[in-house]
Amino acid sequence: MTHLVVFHGPAFTHRFCVMPLYFFCIPKGRYAGSSDCGAEFADRDAAWKELTDVCGDMVGGISRKLKENGEWQMELLDASKKPVFRIRLVGETLD
Repeated sequence: MTHLVVFHGPAFTHRFCVMPLYFFCIPKGRYAGSSDCGAEFADRDAAWKELTDVCGDMVGGISRKLKENGEWQMELLDASKKPVFRIRLVGETLD
């Protein structure tokens, strides 16, 4: 699914820009679920950058609470709610 954005004004009369819709999702754990409101990004590179920015802002708090041998994930889903990207934080015991 894509959203149609119409720009108005002298320079943008009758020009259209279609941007893909993405949803953030934490697939498991205490805060599991996906966003109800989608986010539009110009392309996959912009979507990846936003996912890494969001995870970067969260990782400090998540890692402080991560259990030994635990895992945390965040995904970016496309408009049909299929995963496009996943970032995982894994704690492992290496005995």
